[in-house]
Amino acid sequence: MRLKEENGYKEEEEEEREEDVVAKKYSIGGRFPQPMKVVVVGYALTSKKTKSFLQPKLEGLARNKGILFVAIDQNRPLLDQGPFDIVLHKLSGKEWRQILEDYRQAHPEVTVLDPPDAIQHVHNRQFMLQDVADLNLSDAYGTVGVPKQLVIKKDPSSIPDEVDKAGLILPLVAKPLVVDGTAKSHELSLAYDQYSLRKLEPPLVLQEFVNHGGVLFKVYIVGEAIKVVRRFSLPDVTKRELSTSAGVFRFPRVSCAAASADDADLDPMVAELPPRPLLERLARELRRRLGLRLFNLDIIREHGTPNRFYVIDINYFPGYGKMPEYEHIFTDFLLSLGQTKYKKRPAKPVEEP
Repeated sequence: MRLKEENGYKEEEEEEREEDVVAKKYSIGGRFPQPMKVVVVGYALTSKKTKSFLQPKLEGLARNKGILFVAIDQNRPLLDQGPFDIVLHKLSGKEWRQILEDYRQAHPEVTVLDPPDAIQHVHNRQFMLQDVADLNLSDAYGTVGVPKQLVIKKDPSSIPDEVDKAGLILPLVAKPLVVDGTAKSHELSLAYDQYSLRKLEPPLVLQEFVNHGGVLFKVYIVGEAIKVVRRFSLPDVTKRELSTSAGVFRFPRVSCAAASADDADLDPMVAELPPRPLLERLARELRRRLGLRLFNLDIIREHGTPNRFYVIDINYFPGYGKMPEYEHIFTDFLLSLGQTKYKKRPAKPVEEP
């Protein structure tokens, strides 16, 4: 009997030690005895995106906050994996979109960042900026619009006539119609004259070039959080340059991390960030209209004006690794989604003895 009691005490001590280990493992920094609910984030990203986004500092901070990143095995059915609280993804292709849709139908309790159809909308530059144009935002802090643009799907020889009919004014920025994640889909061309328009390669979008002091604002949006950084952009085009220049000038992706303008000595009128209330209203409206929570806006201020802004591009799940303090912003966002999910989860019925 005594031996049995001693064994019982030992078993209780073992259980207490195991509970203590679990509590420490899933508490912030392992310092609090209370276990916390772990938010499991399944991610499906390209190897390049995984490397730039899932940096050690982000993963370490996430662990301390009770967030666990789990790689989704693309060679196994998604429905057989998990359970996940959140699915974070940036893969392309119809097959993947269908897999995600099937998963959303089967697991409506899981937050998918973001819905495939909503992402597809901003991958086509014919429709990408339509919600901004429809919003036609104007208040005491400024106006937000989009440059006048034209879609050309084929026959480059017809471009000059199409440009005339649409009333577009040179120079024009040419961008590939579809954003597919490749470097080529982010390349720009600047056409100075009518004849050179024939050299462009459809399908593409032509946008009127707006002088903006050579600086654009990248507005990163993570849920309700907003972070703005300055980037160098294409320089202004003077009337003299327009009259003496000809041809098409090609540029790689313009707003890259190496072109940061945050510490540059800039004209204050050019460097001043867009008003915060204006950006908050714009972000709130676009989150609702686009159905996205992870995106950024490329915004320019028309040179010589204090408050006339244009959105020239929208990117889904951009390079957040280039955003200052992204680790804290992103983990807070994921944590808020997880907490919201647990609050909404129905309580289990109490079993009667």
